[in-house]
Amino acid sequence: MTPLEFDQAHLWHPYTNVVKPGPTFLVKEAEGATITLDDGTQLIDAMSSWWCMLHGHRNPKITRAIHDQLDRLPHVMFGGLTHEPAIELGQRLLAMTPDSLTRIFYCDSGSVAVEVAMKMAVQYQHGQGCPGRSKFLTIRSGYHGDTWKAMSVCDPDTGMHHLFQGAVSVQHFLARPPIRMGQDWPDDPTRNGLAELEQVLRDHADEIAGFILEPVVQGTGGMYFFHPEYLNQARRICDEYGVLLIFDEIATGFGRTGKLFATSHLSVEPDIICLGKALTGGHISFATTMTNDRVAEGIGHAEPGIFMHGPTYMANPLACAAASASLEILSDGDWEAQTSAIARQMQVELAPARDYPGVRDVRVLGAIGVIEMDHRVSADAAHARAKDLGVYLRPFGHNIYTMPPFICAPDEISKICSGMLTLAGEL
Repeated sequence: MTPLEFDQAHLWHPYTNVVKPGPTFLVKEAEGATITLDDGTQLIDAMSSWWCMLHGHRNPKITRAIHDQLDRLPHVMFGGLTHEPAIELGQRLLAMTPDSLTRIFYCDSGSVAVEVAMKMAVQYQHGQGCPGRSKFLTIRSGYHGDTWKAMSVCDPDTGMHHLFQGAVSVQHFLARPPIRMGQDWPDDPTRNGLAELEQVLRDHADEIAGFILEPVVQGTGGMYFFHPEYLNQARRICDEYGVLLIFDEIATGFGRTGKLFATSHLSVEPDIICLGKALTGGHISFATTMTNDRVAEGIGHAEPGIFMHGPTYMANPLACAAASASLEILSDGDWEAQTSAIARQMQVELAPARDYPGVRDVRVLGAIGVIEMDHRVSADAAHARAKDLGVYLRPFGHNIYTMPPFICAPDEISKICSGMLTLAGEL
């Protein structure tokens, strides 16, 4: 049995049918923006390996940090113990995240970071004498992960988890913000979506712990970019009704939208923020949930006082070291110039798709480029063209999109854009 035959017979890949598992490439190695297959074919990783590989594969600074840490302390429990990598990372996070977010809870993955945020909100409300506030408000077309509670705030109809309706908690859903980024903001609440938000909170605030959403950019829910003013106003409304505002920045954090965080497009800050994916530059799984003193102390000053969560691999030293190295690269580097250059180039080179039949929209924000079709596109069909195009793209829903590594050279961005145009003309 060849390695690929074994893989197809025994290894379960994300979102696959084990009866008809679909095509798979065997990757031999990766470096920079390029992954190399077992037959020597080289493909540009236009997905940043699901949006996490900011600085490219096998970044020498990050891999060296992991190697050095491996020789000293691969892991130790975080219960009653601490270590320098966790402390150093915490200092770096506080230096770059919104000022009000002063408390850091380390997590295993993005989905777990969302679970932690939701537990924080419920436990905070319990501490405020509101034990009935255990549900959540969110917007349609959102995606927050595959774990149990996170699934409940993903779109129940168009999202990936509709199969579990009736099993997961029933939450409150709003229409997604109707005003797109770049459009004029109307002050009329019935037009900008805020009337619905206020109405739901007016009717149900006594059972809602938090309002959770992806700020400015919805990722897996459709690569939809909405107006930041919606969130500026949502902050005021949430405060009025005692509901915590939670931002899921797992996909948008660390420069992806052209600003350090999607929150940086706003004039307000959330009560809780979830960060992951690019936190370690894509080199090892890790995430964090950060909150402010009000929420942390609201939990700490009420029974039972302790926050009821504690992963085995919390604050894993290898992951902390990788994250510190990745954040140091961001702090010392020129990510703003990189993402700005990528955005300008994609705006020019993806523009011809607007004239293609079947194309509904073309949009770019920071290092995110999207060709939205008026029909569903096939990831398997794109996979079949990858070797010919020299680019690995994985469309979903109606979207052919890219989130390239920030280190991509102009010729690599051109190759990615060319591949997207080809797929838009064929799929």
